[in-house]
Amino acid sequence: MVRVLSDDAVADCLDLADLLAVVREAFVKQGRGEVERPDRPHFPVGAGLDGTGNSADGPHGTGLVMPAYVHGADHYATKLVGVHEGNAERGLPTVNAQIALMKAETGLPASYMAGTRITNARTGCIGGLAATELADESPVALGILGAGTQARWQARAIAAATDLESVRVFSPSDSKAACATDLREELGLPADAVEPADSPEEAVSGANVVVTATTATEPVFPGAALDPGTLVVAVGAYSAELREVDSKTFARAARTFADVPAEVAEIGDVLESGVEQQDLTPFSEVLEGRAGRESADEIIVVESVGTAVLDAASAEHVYEQAESRGIGIDVGL
Repeated sequence: MVRVLSDDAVADCLDLADLLAVVREAFVKQGRGEVERPDRPHFPVGAGLDGTGNSADGPHGTGLVMPAYVHGADHYATKLVGVHEGNAERGLPTVNAQIALMKAETGLPASYMAGTRITNARTGCIGGLAATELADESPVALGILGAGTQARWQARAIAAATDLESVRVFSPSDSKAACATDLREELGLPADAVEPADSPEEAVSGANVVVTATTATEPVFPGAALDPGTLVVAVGAYSAELREVDSKTFARAARTFADVPAEVAEIGDVLESGVEQQDLTPFSEVLEGRAGRESADEIIVVESVGTAVLDAASAEHVYEQAESRGIGIDVGL
């Protein structure tokens, strides 16, 4: 029997405070080499949908396959992802994911679950852990560039992990006001503590943690506007074509951490700024206590492209919660 978990079922099994610990342990295991994480192929999809064999307007999206196994875990996982930028105009999520969980001992299927919420939550936990370990002080004054789903998850996870005092949100669209309203109500902060910003500079000025969660191809804030001591967490860019962080930010940064240095070295942020792979320190080194902030006025950057190791660990955690609480539907294949 395979346990099928809908998005609502996953939501019932997901608590950010618990997931932060799961993601932390997965990062540490990855840093120690105690994982299997094959290359993740990504490929354009949608060509030929006009019926001629060639898509009239290019690919409609990108498909990704992300397998991983954490040594000692009862299950391994494969995540199937679709990234379709045009979905925003359709009122649909830009990123959609499902996760297949298999028993490590036998290879038999254990669960098939909605993976978009897990993807968003574990990515949010990267910001939460980074803010916990690398923010120069508490409470956290958060500046967010981006006003979509991931912007909200970053704020939620940072609120779960730290003493979050204020949030300013900037997006070039009107979505920033809706995002600020949602976060104000959800996080229970005072009305004047969560506000839309009129410019990128306003969003980052006075913030000790800045998060970029966009699909931008050009930098979304000027590095010169950062206050000394700011932590920048960039989670949006995952390819050479995408870029959120400018060269000035890297020039001002005392050090840059990466969830997967070899893959971060290939994204637009890094390629356009002249940063080399050897300049990127694995984020797991921070969680092991071997690296981190050395002075209050240092600017620090954390770059994330996402790692299937976090998906595998998070999916197993959700599955275990579902099993223990009788959540989901068992289906015979």
